[in-house]
Amino acid sequence: MTLQILNGRIIDPANGIDTVTDLFVQRGRIAGIGTPPAGFRAQRTLEAGDRVVIPGLVDLAVRTREPGLEHKATILTETRAAAAGGITTLCCPPDTDPVVDSPAEIKLIQQRARDAGYARICSLAALTQGLAGRSLSEMAALRDSGCVGVSNAWRPLESTLILRRAMEYAASQGLTVFLHPLDHALADQGCVHEGALATRLGLPGIPAAAETAALGQQLALVEQTGVRTHFCRLSTRRAARMVARARHDGLPVSADVCAHQLFLTEADVADYNSLCHTLPPLRTEADRDGLRRAVAEGEVAAICSDHQPHELDAKRAPFADTEPGISALETLLPLTLALVHGGVMGLACAISRLTCDAAAILGVDAGTLSVGARADICIFDPHRRWQLAPERIVSQGKNSPFLGRTFTGCVTHTLLGGRLVHEAGPR
Repeated sequence: MTLQILNGRIIDPANGIDTVTDLFVQRGRIAGIGTPPAGFRAQRTLEAGDRVVIPGLVDLAVRTREPGLEHKATILTETRAAAAGGITTLCCPPDTDPVVDSPAEIKLIQQRARDAGYARICSLAALTQGLAGRSLSEMAALRDSGCVGVSNAWRPLESTLILRRAMEYAASQGLTVFLHPLDHALADQGCVHEGALATRLGLPGIPAAAETAALGQQLALVEQTGVRTHFCRLSTRRAARMVARARHDGLPVSADVCAHQLFLTEADVADYNSLCHTLPPLRTEADRDGLRRAVAEGEVAAICSDHQPHELDAKRAPFADTEPGISALETLLPLTLALVHGGVMGLACAISRLTCDAAAILGVDAGTLSVGARADICIFDPHRRWQLAPERIVSQGKNSPFLGRTFTGCVTHTLLGGRLVHEAGPR
């Protein structure tokens, strides 16, 4: 349809736009901002007064659980939840069952996303065959099938030599390597941040050095091979400083942080709250504040949801035996807006971390309202207050530590290629 969005505050960090004006959509693309194209006739009008119009969000870390774990969630349920959260492009890690290590899995995921019709899925492919950490995957074939990068997710590699060879192969194919900095030997089956609280609770800890030691090793190999590398889910302020130093030295690296790491700390685990069982673990207040500064200053380039939906039983066990992860698609934008309300960063900066900055990491055509670009659009009411409750969560996973929290800022409309895929009901 042809559609006009009137009187909204349009924020498009990619083009430096922040103004109250109109936006016009035709044939699934942005047809004009401020002034409609010649002969434009709207079939539908959305009145966006007192609302903010931004590019559809780009989420770097979403587990849809399909294929293989459909009892937790599916591509249909999670892309629908993404649309409810204003997310139009999401990136999925390769640790499904079967692992995404051949073109067949990539094509299956893309087809099911098209069938669902709520959001676009970008796939990361396996760095090693079966994510076993021993033999390199067929990266050339995976690239030709449409993967946006390669990763071994949270699975360990057999040796640093394997990582070096994988980096060299990825560099030769123009692929970005997505790495989770974690020394698995130092982590040693831990489930919370190593410190006084972990000792008091009697829970095995993961030291901050498990992240920084691995990161230092990986940065050395980036310098050796020159491969474009993205570091996923930083959790310590020291790691953020190391990435900042590497960027200053000219290494082709970037990093992200998940939204909950910018709010929760190890103290939230004090009552053995399994909803706060995450990997990497929640760290100290100093780490949280350091990550906030890194995001505000742009040294950490993107905020992601790290969405991991679980069935109820996955969180009903002694803390160490529960599965890590948070259902987080629908709180990504509200939590980021809370950073704005808290004075951590400006609104345009926050939107940038969720749109064009994340799109640049993936190397995809998204995160912008440029004329001619796909009309992937999120409209939200920055003043609407709402409370997160299980019945309100669209995702199949209800495992959020923010249940009961009141947020300010609510997505009212999401458009994918000019097609309305989410429209919020009345207050």
